[in-house]
Order: sequence, then structure tokens, then C-alpha cells
Amino acid sequence: MRGALGGPRVLLRRLREVMAEPVSAQDRLDKIVVLIAANMVAEVCSVYVLRVDGTLELYATEGLNREAVHQTVLKSHEGLVGLVASEANPINLSEAQAHPAFSYRPETGEEIYHSFLGVPILRAGTTLGVLVVQNRARRTYTEEEEEALLTTSMVLAEMIASGELSALARPGAEPVARHAVHFSGTSLSDGIALGHVVLHEPRVVITNVIADDVPRELKRLEAAVATLRADLDRLVEHRDVVEGGEHRDVLEAYRMFSYDQGWLRKIREAVSTGITAEAAVERVQSDTRARMLRASDPYLRDRLHDLDDLANRLMRVLSGKDHAPSKEQLPDNAIVVARSMGPAALLDYDRKKLRGLILEEGGPTSHVSIVARALGIPAVGEIENATGLVEVGDAIIVDGTTGQVHMRPSSDVEAAYAERVRLRARRQAQYSALRDRPCRTKDGCDITLMINAGLAIDLPHIEETGAAGVGLFRTELQFLVANALPRTGEQLSLYRTVLDAAGRLPVIFRTLDIGGDKVLPYLRNIEEENRALGWRAIRLGLDRPGLLRSQVRALLRAAGGRHLRVMFPMIATVEEFDQAKSLVEIELTHLRRHGHTLPERVEIGTMVEVPSLLFQLDELLDRVDFLSVGSNDLMQFLYAADRGNTRVAGRFDPLSTPVLRALKEIADKGKVHGKPVSLCGELASQPIGALALAILGYRSMSLSPSAVGPVKALLLDLDCGKGEKEILPLLERPVGSVSVREKLESFAAAEGLQL
Repeated sequence: MRGALGGPRVLLRRLREVMAEPVSAQDRLDKIVVLIAANMVAEVCSVYVLRVDGTLELYATEGLNREAVHQTVLKSHEGLVGLVASEANPINLSEAQAHPAFSYRPETGEEIYHSFLGVPILRAGTTLGVLVVQNRARRTYTEEEEEALLTTSMVLAEMIASGELSALARPGAEPVARHAVHFSGTSLSDGIALGHVVLHEPRVVITNVIADDVPRELKRLEAAVATLRADLDRLVEHRDVVEGGEHRDVLEAYRMFSYDQGWLRKIREAVSTGITAEAAVERVQSDTRARMLRASDPYLRDRLHDLDDLANRLMRVLSGKDHAPSKEQLPDNAIVVARSMGPAALLDYDRKKLRGLILEEGGPTSHVSIVARALGIPAVGEIENATGLVEVGDAIIVDGTTGQVHMRPSSDVEAAYAERVRLRARRQAQYSALRDRPCRTKDGCDITLMINAGLAIDLPHIEETGAAGVGLFRTELQFLVANALPRTGEQLSLYRTVLDAAGRLPVIFRTLDIGGDKVLPYLRNIEEENRALGWRAIRLGLDRPGLLRSQVRALLRAAGGRHLRVMFPMIATVEEFDQAKSLVEIELTHLRRHGHTLPERVEIGTMVEVPSLLFQLDELLDRVDFLSVGSNDLMQFLYAADRGNTRVAGRFDPLSTPVLRALKEIADKGKVHGKPVSLCGELASQPIGALALAILGYRSMSLSPSAVGPVKALLLDLDCGKGEKEILPLLERPVGSVSVREKLESFAAAEGLQL
């Protein structure tokens, strides 16, 4: 039998002609299997397509019984075809019937064929089907023939992914590609959004698989690889990296991948079969992704991200495509899908067009989730391989309330969610009716509800929600969205705008909380092994006093003649608070000396986020004017669980006994010292969290604007005293003897409180 090595380029050219013909999908498939069989000198060529129900359906064949087309259906692990699909690896056998996975289907007539070569039809590492050739003679197909079949399968992958075959399918048995897919993830930000997919780091879409000039494609590949390596060399040798450390080791490993001869050899070999350089990179990475997604070793799965990034970078070099769509290219009703994202990247999108966010990584307390909630953008995280399963422009629904994602939803699902959006709007109208009512519990406890904000466009939420002010103004957001370090005058303008919008209502400004995952692109980035515990927030401010003093000066000038409230983030010791407070006093003296109008009153407080402060509360409360608990960081530090790490972020319950004991201790100490204590973390934005806080004695909370209505409705129906009798004794019991969350839920149900 003649090998396929001499014929793949001819085959690809003929396939391109067939793909361009104005024929039906079935006729096109039938012609394709005939062409492949002739080129491979195979007596059988068959195409099986993976269906939405997880089965494999025979869609076309040359050599088997034609009557079996659309009649033969295999389970996902049935037979050799099922094995190819489930493992996403080729299977090459000289005696197929001797293999333990062989499954005999009499309607196909394949019992007379012995040799078998099956390859997965892959796209972005996702299996869409299986391509098979068979012969009566007992033989092992050559490596070149296997490569040729893998290359050919790319053409079929594009055909399946386009949705062309959907017209051939019975309802409920459509191809899994381009069909409705439902996923359950983790809710990051409440709300429902219907829109269309925008990939944050888009894959380069291959428009031309088949090469016209193979030597030219090889030259393009070599030039692109050289450019890629040069870019990585510059990155590694950059002055911020050259000093070494773990970050340099990571970049060195990343650069090493680009010099890996095995990886490059596979790409060159793929080009040699007659496909374009872009198609070759896609084919090799799709095959690698399929294998590594099925790996049990977490290290290998983590390395997949490196290889994905490298392949995407090489594809962008080859195609000359930008890294991401420009603001002008962003469609209306955009749903951004990303592997991961920092808060600055999210803020860079046009909020008028951005409707939702889907992440493969990122937990509810990650900073990007906090920003999504601040912006009122529904978001869902922990959707595995989301970026590989969607295409730009796909219709998609994000249900941030339940953590559900519907990709390419059916009209029924879309209609149901549209009705849910209308229902939410009616519920919001009910909450709006509570806007002017004082937030007072059934037994007369007054609770102050304020909002978290960070940009001037957040300020209308004060009036819309009826909030009692801004309990946390995140000043760093102005720095994150800017292209350069905001000058003192720009900061002054923002702070004055905020105070003007609030009028007589209080605003608590938190000084810069940058560092960690909030990296300013225009400042030198210091790589750290554990950013959450590193050089961030007040630590950076005290080490760079010019930056902190500039901000404090702007705040003091903006509040001239008014009441100013400032708090410091990430304070770990009383001495740090004293240092920070002294900077405020220095600036007050400076402004007084230069004749500026001073605030009529300045109150200085601090965030309670670092557990060490739990053992300095008496000393701290003697110094501060107020405290505000940052429950997100306090929670992650108490449990040593990085809130940005999805493996541990959800491991511990923020309503567990140890956390609630710590929160109660802070509230109780505040009462003893006569100092106001609030909580501005995400715990307050959840009705069940607000319920717990009210029972613990918190009479001030700052929350996401969208949460004010639901939380206020709950608190108005709460008998705080009854809750204290039910819940507080539980904190005296041994840890682990009772679930406080479950008791809170049962109490709320008994009292008719809506969680």
C-alpha cells in the first residue's frame, strides 16, 4: 500500500475545493471521506461526530454500509472510536478486532477490516469527533500517514465548529460543537446578563488552513519563532527581572519552552504536510491541550497555561493580530470570557458595553470579583476551559446569582432568562420603595447602611439606594484606570467631586491599597512569591512617603471646610498607625502654614484586616477615631488561604465560628471604647452575612450598591434580640460542634427573612 506522505498536499488542495463548493453538508462530508480514502489508499474512511448527549454518531463513510450513516451511534467510551474520543489520542492497530475495546456493530459491515487508524477531531483541545481509516490487510499505518490524517482532521474540525452539520442532526442529538452548553461555576458577582462573547485574550481565528506555498510557510514560521524568542529574551533581561528570584526562574522556564526542539519540530512537520504556519501551531497546541487537560498531575495542568500563552503569542506574531479587541471594537452587550484577569484589566473595558464576566480562575473574594461587584457586573468563575469552548460572538448568559453559565442558549432558555431579568427589575423596584425608610430592625436597632465606591461614576448610587454615605471609597481605582500616576491636582478634583456628591453624608476614604494583584502598569512591578502578604497598601505608603503624602494632601485640600474621614489599609501594628497618622499631621501643618482652608474636622481610622490587630485592639482603639473591618483580607489571613487561589479560596466558611468570634471581639471592644466600628468587606453584601453581623452587634455596614436593597429588606424584618438569643450561644460551643451558617439559615426561614 502506498503511504500517505506523497499525497497530503494534493488532498488538502482538493479538500479546499470541496469546502468551497455550494453543496449540502451531507454531500460535502460524503465527498471528503471519498477523497481521504483515495488519498490514503484505504478501503474505509469514516467520520464520527460527538453529539451533545455525549455519544458518537456516524455521519459519513466510504467503505462501510451507507445505511449505517446516522443510524450507528456509539457511547462515549464504546469501541475503538469511543476510546479515541475519550483519550483524545490516535489509535493505530494492525488487528483491530484483537483489541479489548473493539466493539462489533453488524450494521456497519466492518468485521472484514483488520487494520485501524483513528484520530480525534480536535479544536482548541476539545474533541468534536473521530476520523477513521481501515483496511482489510493487517498492517500498521506509518507515522507519516497518521500525521496526514491528523492534519486532515483540522479541516473537519472547522466544518463541525462552524455549525454546518447541525442541520443534519435530530433534535437533542446535535453536534456538541456550536450547540447549547450549560456549566455550573462559582458566583462572583450577583446579577444576570445576556450578551455575546468577547475573549479577553482571544485566540487567533484561523481563516486559511491549507498552504499555497509550503517553503514560504516554513520561512514565516522560522521568522515568527525568531521574533518570539527575541521578545522573550528582552523580557527576561529587563532590568526589573535581571536581579533574579523565583519570577526570573518562571520566565526562564517560559523562554525555555520557546527553544524546545520537540515542540518546534512538531510544528514544522505539521507545516510540511501542507497547512499554514498558523494552522500548524493550532494543531500542535490543540493536541497538547487535549492530552494535558486529561492529565491527573496538577503540575502538568498548570504548565498547560504556559504552553497556551506561548502558542497564542506565536500565533499573534504570525498573524499580526492585537492582543485584545480595542474599545472601539467592543460590541454592545459584551460578555468578557477570560482565563484570569486583574482588576485593572476589567476596568479598562467600556462599562457602557460590558454586561458580564466569566473566568476560568478567580474566587469570590479576588480583587477582580470585588471590582465586578462594585461595577454591578454579573460574574461567574471556575468554569473550566471556558476560553476553549466559546467563540467570539457566541450568544451567552451569565447568571451571577446561581453561578450558572449558558453558552449558545436555546430560545427557550433565553426567553426564560429574559423573564428573570424582568422579574429582577420588578424586585429592584420593590427595593427602591424602601429607599427612604430608615434602616431599623423590628426591635428598634438602627443600622447604618453605606456603599462601597471607587470612581466618580459610582456616586449616583448614593441617592439611588438611599445609602447613608460611602463607607469605603477605594482611592486606588483612580490609579488603576489611569495611564500615568495621577497628579495631586487630579486626585484633588476626584475627592472634591466625591464630597460634593455626598453632600452632608459621610465618606470614608481608604488610602492607596495597591500592590498584591492590584499592579499599576506605570510603576515598577516588584515580583513577590506571595503578593497578598507582601509589599502592599500601607507598607508601600510608609516606604514611599511621597506617594502617601501627596494623596493625603489632596484629601485635606478637597475637604476644606468640611468633615474628612480617612482610614489606612493593611495596618499590622499600632506603631504603623502612628507613623501613618503622623504623615497626616505633617500635611495639616504644611497646609495651615500656606494658608489653605483646612477641614473643619479630620477623623482618622484604620482597617482591621491583619490578625495581629486582634491582640492590640485596646491600644489601637485608644488612638483611632473609628475602625472598619475588611472581612475579605481578615478571612484569608486568619485561615492562611489565598483568596485568589481557587484551590483554597472556598475551603473555609466566612460564617464559621472562629471568624464570627473574631468579628464579635472587634465589635465588643469598639463598644467598650466608645468608638464606631463598621464592616466594609464582601460579607456585608450577602443578606446572610449582614444577618450575622447585625446579631454580632455591628450597627454600621458598607456594601455593594446592588446589595443595599436586599440587605435592607432583610434587616427591616429582623428581630435582632431574638437573633442574638438564638445564635450567640453557639459561639460559646466547641468549634466544629455546630454549623453556624445552617443555624442562621434555619433562623431566617423560621422568621420569614429572605436570604
